[in-house]
Amino acid sequence: MRLKILAPMFFATMALTGCNSFFDSTDFSSVQEKMNYALPSSFVAKMRSNDMDKYAPITIRIFKEEGVLEIWKQKRDGTYGELEAYEICAWSGKLGPKKKEGDRQAPEGFYPLSKGLLNPYSQYFLAINTGYPNRYDRANQLTGSNLMIHGACSSRGCYSMTDEQILEIFALARDAFKGGQQAIMLQAYPFRMTADNMVRHRFNENYPFWQMLKPGYDYFEVTHKTPDVDICGGKYLFNKDPVAGASFASDQACPATVVSMSSADAQAIAEYETKYQKDFEKALKKNEGKVWIDPSEAERKALVADLREDPTDPLYQPTGSSLEAGRYVTLEEYRIAKFGPVEQPEVIDTTQTAAIENVPDVPVATGGVPIPQRSPITSAYAEQPETQEKKPFWKFW
Repeated sequence: MRLKILAPMFFATMALTGCNSFFDSTDFSSVQEKMNYALPSSFVAKMRSNDMDKYAPITIRIFKEEGVLEIWKQKRDGTYGELEAYEICAWSGKLGPKKKEGDRQAPEGFYPLSKGLLNPYSQYFLAINTGYPNRYDRANQLTGSNLMIHGACSSRGCYSMTDEQILEIFALARDAFKGGQQAIMLQAYPFRMTADNMVRHRFNENYPFWQMLKPGYDYFEVTHKTPDVDICGGKYLFNKDPVAGASFASDQACPATVVSMSSADAQAIAEYETKYQKDFEKALKKNEGKVWIDPSEAERKALVADLREDPTDPLYQPTGSSLEAGRYVTLEEYRIAKFGPVEQPEVIDTTQTAAIENVPDVPVATGGVPIPQRSPITSAYAEQPETQEKKPFWKFW
């Protein structure tokens, strides 16, 4: 009977295997020290100068391409102000949302973080579970588990910080929950959704997904308030209320809706969008005929390979900047990089012959379209197969 009881517990625990383990620490005193870490006085002073209470709510914004994690804290007037920005030490995969277990992608989208997602026992120093998959992910049959914001600077689908950074981030989240916040909104973006950046990434296969996230990004960018986020029909919906007593269901078609924001906010958003459209057209004209190539994880790591404190340490693997490793190419270079050169048959010009009598007709010109040589960028941007690291049986999430 005892074995029957323990077996489900064992397999339930094993199901948590992933980015890091919940019960790895054997030194409870060190865990207590991390959990009770007091923020530096400079943090408290900065909050005070920005009219923020120490225990006020926070929201987290992540920008993959820049490699930045921002902490915004609510001010006494209800809007959020940026409190701190951290350089992300490591994130795996490329730009784009996580779609399936083992693809090494870090999540993109909007994720509510509850107090129960804070993990002080992580083998990666400290961790905050992103809550992936959320309702949008599940509605679209996207899979993956145990994706964190954690320390140790090593990522397999996570956003990894240094230990010093996650110590502060964890404390900021802890204090926000102490102040009564029920869920911290994580806003994870591929990049800042400016007109220039949207034009630059317009050929990316994930562009429709990013367009769907943009209204949520815009609302926070303009108002400094977190948007109301709902899921219906397998899509994100922002600042909308259903009408006629309807409700939102993530896997069912969206009902009729009305805009749910103040008239002042709606006016500000409208003005922002008008300017955005002008900027977009200007950026489109400037970058006509160009394609941005997003770098692979290996290319990003190559930028910082010489900066690692210990190249043999598997728990310290900075991945470098996607902006620095990416580049613009022409449409033709992009075609060659993606599909390879198209060989053209040799063309012989037989229309011109010798004009001298008694001389046989022979072609005097050969050539036509020359056979292009393989572009040096072809191998550089070839997709590299990804492998999921097999984790020891004793590691949980």
